[in-house]
Amino acid sequence: MAKSKEDRKKESSTAKVSKSKKSDKKASKEDYTEEKVPVRLLEVYRKNIVPELMKKFSYKNVMQVPKINKICINVGVGAATADPKLIENTVKEIEMITGQHPVIVKAKKSVSNFKLREGMNIAVRVTLRNDRMYEFFDKFVNVSIPRIRDFRGLSDKSFDGRGNYTVGIKEQIIFPEINVDNISRISGMDVTITTTAKTDEEAFELLKLFGFPFLTKQQNN
Repeated sequence: MAKSKEDRKKESSTAKVSKSKKSDKKASKEDYTEEKVPVRLLEVYRKNIVPELMKKFSYKNVMQVPKINKICINVGVGAATADPKLIENTVKEIEMITGQHPVIVKAKKSVSNFKLREGMNIAVRVTLRNDRMYEFFDKFVNVSIPRIRDFRGLSDKSFDGRGNYTVGIKEQIIFPEINVDNISRISGMDVTITTTAKTDEEAFELLKLFGFPFLTKQQNN
């Protein structure tokens, strides 16, 4: 069937409207594109820390310079055997602190003395990489650690011999995202900073240049 003039006019008008809508969508996407904010510590690492480490350890290639690979946060919730809701609260707290949803760890063995059964939720953990890792590390060093009660510095003896450093936090309220009024219990956590350094000395210098507040030798003595 041949189309009449009215049908052709209707089709042309609908085509023009659809094209205008598509052009409006493209324009709106171009107008509202968000610019990615550069990570502060990553720029500090590339501009300042890499040249310093290359001078000190006489690296021949930039790829030899150690860097932070990942940050792992582990929270043990032993009281969850009696109150399973504590796991949910811990998951919410870690998610607020890191900006990433954590993983719930289940018990692998049953221990009758601790009223623990295999498969029960017993801990929470999260692994941070790339931008989130640097953002958390920046906040951890410059905001959270100074809020530790009676803080005098971190020990330089917590390296594992392979360039990784672990620090134990007794209270989660040192993080600014946590509201003390909404907390049911005080819990601690272990923060492990994994680096590509081959020795503890290289990892120590790397973290020190990042601003990690280590104890000095005089304070240790």
